[in-house]
Amino acid sequence: MNNITQLLNLADAGDNTARELLVQSIYQELHQLAKHAKSRERSASQLQTTEVLNEACVRLLGATKSAHWNSRGHFFTAAAITMRRVLVDLARQRNAEKRGGDWRRVELEEMPAHKLGVREDLIALDAALAKLEGIEPDAYELVHLRYFAGFTMEQAAETLGLSKRSAERLWSYAKAWLMAEIRLSMS
Repeated sequence: MNNITQLLNLADAGDNTARELLVQSIYQELHQLAKHAKSRERSASQLQTTEVLNEACVRLLGATKSAHWNSRGHFFTAAAITMRRVLVDLARQRNAEKRGGDWRRVELEEMPAHKLGVREDLIALDAALAKLEGIEPDAYELVHLRYFAGFTMEQAAETLGLSKRSAERLWSYAKAWLMAEIRLSMS
């Protein structure tokens, strides 16, 4: 168990000093992760990276239920998943009909013939990922590490305990499956 894993477990046990040391130790990496996740979603362009990071940290480290972190990779996988959820929650909130979504009054002539909103894409991706988690959990984690956290194939394979070749095959499968699932849900 490395120093980060020990700090994670101490922080989850309620040690505030460990929590402060943890945040200092991993803040830059988490900031890069949040920046990468935010850059993948056009609907998040009005957000600051630190807003995504802070919300994810509150959800990860401020949870009432204590988590046991097996490794640094386990934590960063959870961070990538949490950041995706922050972005999806934002998309859903902005799309809520009771708030009018992002509707504004336009003249009929200004209306584009067809425009698929970015928020709908993110929500469709979230639904597809939820299905993938039940079918192939390793592929689900790999997508988070590669797409949302920006890990290289080597980093993701190492985090998941897979060979690079196995991770590449799993990545090909996950991409194809997600594309088919999203197309199906959008039709």
